[in-house]
Order: sequence, then structure tokens, then C-alpha cells
Amino acid sequence: MSTGSTNDTQMVIITGMSGAGKTVAIQSFEDLGFFCVDNLPPTLLPKFLELMKESGNKMNKVALVMDLRGREFFDSLFKALDDLSETSWVAPQILFLDADDSTLVRRYKETRRFHPLAQNGLPLEGIKLERDLLEELKGRAQTIYNTSELKPKELREKILEEFSVNKKATFTVNVMSFGFKHGIPIDADLVFDVRFLPNPFYIEHMRPKTGLDQDVSTYVLKWNETHKFLEKVTDLLAFMLPHYKREGKAQLIIAIGCTGGQHRSVALAEHIARHFETDYQTRVTHRDIEKRKGKAT
Repeated sequence: MSTGSTNDTQMVIITGMSGAGKTVAIQSFEDLGFFCVDNLPPTLLPKFLELMKESGNKMNKVALVMDLRGREFFDSLFKALDDLSETSWVAPQILFLDADDSTLVRRYKETRRFHPLAQNGLPLEGIKLERDLLEELKGRAQTIYNTSELKPKELREKILEEFSVNKKATFTVNVMSFGFKHGIPIDADLVFDVRFLPNPFYIEHMRPKTGLDQDVSTYVLKWNETHKFLEKVTDLLAFMLPHYKREGKAQLIIAIGCTGGQHRSVALAEHIARHFETDYQTRVTHRDIEKRKGKAT
């Protein structure tokens, strides 16, 4: 996407019909690293631009949802867009989400929500009024998606494809070591327990060290059962990761746990992250590596 700006500032204004997928859209931009604001009144757009300029380069990717929840301010959006067209450092792109009337009615019935413009509670009445109000804005949009036949995952994929600067970085494999004595990570997608492997804690000179130290890592990785475990786990993950990516996940958190999170889990998390770093963007973190000092791991 070309912004026409000198510092590659991206501003995407997400708008369109209520029920057409703006929530999925803003979540997708968050996954792309955009600074996101939901339901920003258009009258506040000039102030928001000032904040962007004052932040230097810290807010150079911004996505803003503006819709008829702020209808009392909506007329000011056109003036704000006209003012933006005069700036040289940012050129906004409007993403308009639409869907057929029948699809929108069905979605409102499924969610049991009221249309924000339906005064008597009938969704179709609100949809028709909203469509009339948004006609001019739709005409200004650079990108229009009709989501009638799109699943949320498919809409997300379209946005990632259209707006991602680095398309290969939209799926991240996070490998985390942890200690069971400190609790299982609540955000983990997959958890592997390696407490069955030989424990360096019982080697006196290794006790104060971690799996980041070479001698500890060598000790953990030298056993036949470790080799077998890694062979099976990496084979399983090699099968699963492409499917998770195709399903539309932005990241997968793989948690490797030993007793205290100092030795075995650390060494194995490092090994697994390195194994997949050629094919995926990988990150490795060691949640409990400092929570030990002389206690069994």
C-alpha cells in the first residue's frame, strides 16, 4: 500500500455496514502491529493526528474504526478527510466493509443484537437507513470488501494479504519454557511435560546454572530419551504448524515445562525454537528462569 508520505506512515480508516466484520478487521490490524482505536469520533481525528506527529515514528501504522455508533459526529468525517488530503506526511486509506442485506439480517438474528439505527428494533429498517447514510463514504473508499460469503478467517486473510508489509511474518511460533511449580501458562496453546528426562539439578556444579549454559544444554540433550522426545515432538509440530497457520492463527504458544523452569525446559525450548526458525518467525522466552536459585528443576 502506498501512503504517499515521507516516513511511510500508514493510516487505515475502517468503516462500513454494522455487522459486516469491523471487529474482525480491527483484530487483524492489531495482529499486523497497527496501533488500533475502535469507534474514534471523527471530530477527534485532528487531535489524534497531533498525537501521531508528536510520537515521532512510534505511531506510524494506525487503524481507526469509525462507524455510525458515532453518527452524531459523522458529518465531520468528510471535513476531516478533506483536511487529511492536504497533509504530506500521511495519506489515509478507507477500508469499507459491506454485506448483502439478507446476510446482515441473518447475522443480527444469530447474535440477537439490535441494529444501532433500528428505532423499532427491526434490523432491515436500520440496515437500509445505514446504507443510505454511508453511500457517499463508500464512494470515497479505496478498498471495499463484501463479506457476505466470507468467514471471519477468510476476511482476516484478505486483510493480512492486502496490508501486511512483511507477509511472511504474520504467523509466529512462540516457544516458552516454564516450571510446573509456578503454574502452567494460561496462554499456552500446547503444553509438553519434560519432567521425565534426567535432571541436571542433581549434578552439583550444574545446579545454579540454566539450560542456556552449554554444559547444562549438552547434558539435557545427550540422552536417548531426549533424542526420541525431540524427534516425536518436532515431527508432530511440523505437521501441525502449517494447519494452524492456514486456520488463520497469528501465533502459536508452545510451552515446555519441567519442575522449576531452569534446566530441562530451557534447553529444550531453545532447541525447538532453533529447529523451526528457518520456516517460521520464532521467539523463545523463559518465564521462570530467574525463579529458582537452589531449588529442584
